Amino acid sequence: MSKEKAIYTNDALETIREEDSLPLSKTIILGIQHTFTMFGATVLVPIITGLDISVALFMAGVGTLLFHFITKGKVPAFLGSSFAFIAPILLVANHSDFGMPYALGGIVVAGIIYLILAGLVYAVGYQKVVAFFPPIVTGPIIMVIGLKLAPVAIDMASGGWLMAIVSFLIVAGVSVYTRGFIKLLPVICGLVGGYLFAVITGNVDFSPVSNAAVVGVPNFTIAKFNFTAIMMVAPVAIATMVEHIGDVLAIGETVKKDFMKNPGLHRTLIGDGIATTISAMFGGPANTTYSENTGVLALTRVHKPLIMQVAACFAILLGVLPKLGAVISTIPTPVVGGISIILFGMIAAIGGRTLVENKVDLSKSRNLIIAAVILVLGLGGAVLPIPIKGTEITIEGMALAAIVGIVLNKILPE
Repeated sequence: MSKEKAIYTNDALETIREEDSLPLSKTIILGIQHTFTMFGATVLVPIITGLDISVALFMAGVGTLLFHFITKGKVPAFLGSSFAFIAPILLVANHSDFGMPYALGGIVVAGIIYLILAGLVYAVGYQKVVAFFPPIVTGPIIMVIGLKLAPVAIDMASGGWLMAIVSFLIVAGVSVYTRGFIKLLPVICGLVGGYLFAVITGNVDFSPVSNAAVVGVPNFTIAKFNFTAIMMVAPVAIATMVEHIGDVLAIGETVKKDFMKNPGLHRTLIGDGIATTISAMFGGPANTTYSENTGVLALTRVHKPLIMQVAACFAILLGVLPKLGAVISTIPTPVVGGISIILFGMIAAIGGRTLVENKVDLSKSRNLIIAAVILVLGLGGAVLPIPIKGTEITIEGMALAAIVGIVLNKILPE
């Protein structure tokens, strides 16, 4: 059998891994699918904070390529705009003594903190870090990653349930009933089908396309630095680094590879940190590994990192071709919401699979307690405020749940 193996045997979808070959045309189409997937969330952060959308897209592409270079092209991850920094960005940007450039300076330092932790991980060995993340901790954490996004999917879909249902049914139908290469494109099929339905029903506003320039240089902004502003933004890295570890574990569970070992947690941290630092230095938001794209990995079972690199190139194109970005922005939010219901649910299901495949005994009280606390803290909106230098940072969501789960796993007896 050739290297381009039986990718699709009758109706059974085979896993396409790093070493498997794909024709260039199919690789490009699969890359575009991941670009569509990251687009909505990546542009939402600059929309909320006031950062430049084109810069965010451009830096997401650049950051992803840097991440893949540093991780030796082994981790199929896409890096998009991080939501964790929204609150401190707004705080510093709206402060009378600072402004947006100083918020960017804080993010630059946050990325440097990643590099410091990466050095510590390399010095002590990744095994000591992994020891804090047994299946009873990682399984519920991965479930939290997916379920935490569930309200986002429902909120997007609720703006037009008929459009959401159409895109949902197309994705499900393509994934279950089709065969051949089309079976690998459920997200694109759902987007195109849902978009056409939206056009037919008069739910698409084309005005952004006519108003956008064909070619344009992103409005880069150089970061500025102030110690107080840095202390208002950079400590968020403590929480996002825990989220990074959870995301890397989720990607590893999805593709059945140990990325903590190869290429190494220190390399993924360096990749994320450098991507964040360079992005903020020129006016972009912090970057982070995207769970949306992990959902596509689970749905399509196409695990080639090269496809993420192609997606990164298209993100850069979107940054310098505003007209093309405007076309994608006209896709109604409910269309994306219907697809997200499946993608985010896939991530949560992978967390459950982690518990099952590792034969975690949930009849034991300690295991039930750890899983229960991680799920409740991660999904219930618990927030831990930490005062620093006249302000405070918050640890919440998956980061807080992970920290408490790690502690409980260590102190509760086996």
